Order: sequence, then C-alpha cells, then structure tokens
Amino acid sequence: MNILFDVLNIYYIPQYFPVWRELKKRGHNCSLIVYSKKNDKNLLASTLENLDISYTWVHDDSEAKDLYLTQKPDWIFFGNEFAFLDEIHQKSKTVQMGHGVGPKPSYYRKSDTPMTVRFMEGEVRLKKIEEMYPKDKFVQVGFSKLDPIFDETEQGLDLAKLGLDPSKKTILYAPTFNPTSLGCFPKNWPSEFSEYNILVKVHSLTLSRDRYKKDQERIQAWKQYSNVYVAGVDEFSLVPFLKTADVLISEASSTLFEFAALDKPVVICDFYDLKWSYKGIFKYRFAKRFGADSVIYKELGAHAANYKKLKPIIQDEIENPKNYKNNRRKYNIDHVGPTDGKASIRIADYLENN
Repeated sequence: MNILFDVLNIYYIPQYFPVWRELKKRGHNCSLIVYSKKNDKNLLASTLENLDISYTWVHDDSEAKDLYLTQKPDWIFFGNEFAFLDEIHQKSKTVQMGHGVGPKPSYYRKSDTPMTVRFMEGEVRLKKIEEMYPKDKFVQVGFSKLDPIFDETEQGLDLAKLGLDPSKKTILYAPTFNPTSLGCFPKNWPSEFSEYNILVKVHSLTLSRDRYKKDQERIQAWKQYSNVYVAGVDEFSLVPFLKTADVLISEASSTLFEFAALDKPVVICDFYDLKWSYKGIFKYRFAKRFGADSVIYKELGAHAANYKKLKPIIQDEIENPKNYKNNRRKYNIDHVGPTDGKASIRIADYLENN
C-alpha cells in the first residue's frame, strides 16, 4: 500500500511515527507531507532528515490536495480536519487521528467532516463521539504516540549528557500554549527547586514566534541554571521527556493524560495566564474552547492553587507516587485506552484488512 501522513504541524509526527514504523516493517510505502506555511522549512529540514523518513514539502492544504489527487495513495492520515475531502475520497481512503487527548471540544468537532475512519483512544471518548456522529466509522485502538514507551523501544533522555544529575528526581514542566502558566513562574524558580532536575518542554509556537519574546526571555533565564534543560524547537517529540521524568507539571495540556497513562504523578496548575484573544470581550472564546462539556482534570492528580504552593505538592507526589494511582487508572481507561504498546499494530491491521 501507498500511505501518506499529512503533517499540518510538526508536532503531529510523534503520533504518526509509531504507525509509520509498523507499516514500514510490513513493507508498505509511507511518506510525510509537511506544510511549509505552518512550519519553518529551514529549521526543520535537518530534523526530518535525521528521522530517516521520506517526506515532501507542500505550501498549504490546497497544494497538499493537488498532490494527493495526483498520487492517489491508498490511505492518507490527517491530524485534523481537511477542507477537500469530497475530492480526496474519490481517489483515496482517509484516516483521522488526533495528536492529543486534551480537554478542548475541538477534539470532537474535527469529526464534523467525516473521514473513512477515525482511530480513537479511550472508552469514554469512543462512546461520546459515536453518540455525536452515529453514521461515521470509529475504531478504538489506543494512543499510538505512547507505543514506543510501552514496547520499550524508547530509551528516554541521557540526563548526564544534558548536563543534569542522574541521581536527582526529574521534573518535567510542559505548559500549554493557551492558557499557559509560563508567565506565573518566576525567573529564578529553578533555584527554588535545586534538589531536582528540571526539563522544560514548551509549545513550539512559544519558541518560534516573535510576539512571545517575553516568554522566550523568561525561558532563557531558566536555561542558565545548572539543574535545567530546555528543549529546543527542533525537539518536537515529547515522548523521550515523558519516559525520563518522575513528575509532570502542566495546566490544561493533553500531556497530563499521557504522563498519567505511564502511572506517574501529575501536578495540575490552577493558575495561568490567557492570551489577549481569550480576555475581556473575547472571554467567550475561552469558554467555547474549554467548554463545560469538555474533559476536566479535577481528579487526575494533585492541584496547585498558585506557584507558592507548588513545591510541597511536588515533594509529596514524588515521595508518594501512588497518591492518585486509582484515579490515573480510571482516566487511562476512559481517555487513553489500552496501554499495551500495540495501538500501531491495531491501526496497521485495520488498514490492511480494509
């Protein structure tokens, strides 16, 4: 089979990669289609080369559509909606597979334009989306992004090579893009957590857009501390960081589900800033994007009401990692699905059988 993966954003690749790996192992022809309008071509070219994956650049979805209609692949994977499905479906079958399992209603609404099949993660999510779109095809497979951790092919980070102390416990701080707690952390916060390694993995947009200079300056200040490693924009995969860390700090990211699926403690920041587009007269946008019907993190792990309360909570979660074990197990079944490292195998089986 000829199978293409639509890479609107570079952070789709960690979700696609385990599936690409399984399909290549079975002898299928696979390639990434990467959008230069959304991704820095110069910055990412060497990263894509290092992945040893075949790829083609297109400017936007219109150019991608033309390529798909010309190549007529058997299957095309999408991480979001796509505007030209009526034309595409005359030539190819399509897959929708989200890059995260976060709380945004858009997780469900991207199925407003149905694809041939959508691969789903947990039981609750499957049930909900089947109720919303009873005529469409959904198949529960799990969360392929985490397969390399569960099948133990992901080795994680070498802390010593990063200049960190392997004898220390490691915190992963992975703030969301919007809302974000990033601005609520002082420039000297690594000094207050000196007994820990700190891995900082922020959204690629925060690092790459000029409008976020203040955030970038704050991150650069953290980078100067010997117990901190800040991931570069080229390190688009969170998976090695998830594998390595002992505890996660975030606020509204699907990373919370992913880390909890590894049965490791998460600490949820109830303090954060909103971008201007969600403030004042635009606050309705925030309610719409994180609506009352969306998934919440209320019982997934410990919550910190403000920055000052964060450290004792971190310490308690590291010393008592079983605090929320039962909650994590339930969230995992409901939202992430099977954690046997075989989501990609189930996906490949489905494509071959259909």
